[in-house]
Amino acid sequence: MKNALFACAALAAVMCAPSAYANQELAQKKNCMACHSVDKKLVGPAYKDVAAKYAKDKDAVKKLSEKIVKGGSGVWGPVPMPANTSVSPAEAEQLAKWVLTVK
Repeated sequence: MKNALFACAALAAVMCAPSAYANQELAQKKNCMACHSVDKKLVGPAYKDVAAKYAKDKDAVKKLSEKIVKGGSGVWGPVPMPANTSVSPAEAEQLAKWVLTVK
């Protein structure tokens, strides 16, 4: 009986885990982590810096989602962010929401 309760508790913990981990996995799967890191600048800015910059922008999810899909330039320096056409609009929104939670 104890093992069954433990198994149920463990399953519930996994199913109710925050989506932040899943979104970091998506970022890795979509090759975002080749240029970005959670906490330090690589080719592009650290996600924590992006989150801080857009923290008070009510349109941040929309802006970042579009940049993820279409690319962009000039906001973080001279190196442009290429378009990522392998990311769907729904995935881009999920990634943008995750990036904005990074501290």
